[in-house]
Amino acid sequence: MTELIVIDHAPYGSWSGREGLDMAFSLAAFDQSCALLFSGAGVNWLRAGQQPNSLGQKSVAQNLGAAAIFGVEALYADARACQRYGLANDAIIVGVTLIAPDQTFMMGFEKVTFAG
Repeated sequence: MTELIVIDHAPYGSWSGREGLDMAFSLAAFDQSCALLFSGAGVNWLRAGQQPNSLGQKSVAQNLGAAAIFGVEALYADARACQRYGLANDAIIVGVTLIAPDQTFMMGFEKVTFAG
């Protein structure tokens, strides 16, 4: 079964989300099945066209683009959180599946880990 890592922190200003992403990449590198779910402020990781240069950081979109290469099985986003943060379907990076993360969805994973 697959481990689900939930990132619910904004992409900049805290290392919590990046640690979750690193955890997913590490699991996948060792052939452990994993997927990422972005919820709450974490859906902002998925915003297309980010330009965080003024913050002195690199765009997280580049990191997420490598998820498939590392072997992360899926990228999910909480559809309600996307709506709350003004992320329309065309404003989200390619390869993300919008879902309603209810109990049934979560039960499909062997383990659920929250970043941070």
